Amino acid sequence: MTTDSPDGPQHDGRHDGPKPTGRADGSAPEGRADSRADNRDDGPSQEGRSGSAGTGAGGGGNPLGHGPVLLLAGARLADGRVVDVRISGDRIQAVGTCGSLGPLPQSALPAGADPSGVAGARIDLTGYLLLPAPAEPHAHHDTAFTALTPAPPDEPVAPAPADPGGVARRVTEAALTSLGYGATAQRTHVRIGDVHGLRRLESVLTARQALRGLADLQAVAVPRLLTGTAGADGRAQLREALKLGADAVGGCPELDPDPVGFVQVAAELAGEFDCPVDLHLRGGDPAALARICALLAPLRPRVTLGPLDQLRRGAGAAAEGAGLDGAGLDGAGLDEVGVLQAAGVHVVCLPQNGGCAALDGPPGGLDPAAVHELTSRRLTVAAGSGTLRDAVNPVGRTDPLEAAYLLASCGALTPAAAYEAISGQARRVLGLPPVRVDAGFPAELLAVRGETLAAALAGGHSRLVVHGGRVVSRTSAVREFADTVALALPRQGGPQRH
Repeated sequence: MTTDSPDGPQHDGRHDGPKPTGRADGSAPEGRADSRADNRDDGPSQEGRSGSAGTGAGGGGNPLGHGPVLLLAGARLADGRVVDVRISGDRIQAVGTCGSLGPLPQSALPAGADPSGVAGARIDLTGYLLLPAPAEPHAHHDTAFTALTPAPPDEPVAPAPADPGGVARRVTEAALTSLGYGATAQRTHVRIGDVHGLRRLESVLTARQALRGLADLQAVAVPRLLTGTAGADGRAQLREALKLGADAVGGCPELDPDPVGFVQVAAELAGEFDCPVDLHLRGGDPAALARICALLAPLRPRVTLGPLDQLRRGAGAAAEGAGLDGAGLDGAGLDEVGVLQAAGVHVVCLPQNGGCAALDGPPGGLDPAAVHELTSRRLTVAAGSGTLRDAVNPVGRTDPLEAAYLLASCGALTPAAAYEAISGQARRVLGLPPVRVDAGFPAELLAVRGETLAAALAGGHSRLVVHGGRVVSRTSAVREFADTVALALPRQGGPQRH
């Protein structure tokens, strides 16, 4: 039996942490008779210290609560070192060899912190890999969990209701699901205009407020049309959306009768409101892509394009007259990858199926060679999940590590580069500061079961997520084998049982 949360934590107002039963996974205590060989991952154990706001395993209250100081002990870094990491407030205060970090001096406590919290809480991360937390650069939380359930032919199932309360609940659940997998920062695209008006965006902004302290959520306003008479409503709605609090200008230029005109309007509004642009593009036409990139040039580096599922390496078409400098690139003209490189834009790919809910037609899939060429030319290439169990991808997941696994397993990137696509590169797309497991950096961290990065990508189910210096989510997996197993299996992170 394996217990793990395939869709993230359960959203009943509680965190998934140690239970008062004495075991981190809530199963029976150690005293029971056990004739089975098992392979257990009980999750990192927490020891409450003086001044801790929460309690250790076996106590009451919120098991993930703690004071302003947190010590992550015995964690393995991607370079193989085993260290202790001390967090003070929302920053990493120190990284040292195991056992080398003593109590935090009172002078180093965050402003306004209770001096009694110097010792803080200690979490044992033996057997875990500690990494910069992933980010989700391209999601559609407002359509999450709306895949139609199969039904008898005489009883068709109606789509999920689009009432504001339902949208807000779906967005919140999707964001918490993504957080449970490790994404402490997320960007979601949301449709505005048409029959929806701004109701969906208002629901996303409501969820964003409710999630403060748990995860950072950015909203991208996505109008359908922006040009001509038919686009008048879209232009007005986009302006209102930015006034309301949308974080970025989005849209699908290729669905507008005038794609270049669409991008021109989007760029003007983004410049007026001083916000990023994050557009859906499929690619496939280097000349059109070059014209679009030329219009967006004044806004770089805050320009993101994706999923580019029709992008292919070596397209070879010239992009002359587009206002781009092709110096230093191979070939007489610019192919699509060359256009993107010259434009200096960010690229987001969606490894699950290449496409998402905002695009018409079936997804084009991911071309590993194109991803490899983009990264080899040193473009910012991030990987996102796209859609979560909607009509486009009924089995869609929002696990950043799965996106990295897919990039690595298809040969597009090495495991290290694949993880960078969901962490450092994704944070760059979102305009967030970089994170390293080093003193002075933001305490945005993911602890995942595994000795190496490749092992974590292959099967890292148990995870502990730190956002703003606080443990905000924990997922523990337990794997048990029947007593017919001939040879006893060692326990994960503990001594072998006899």
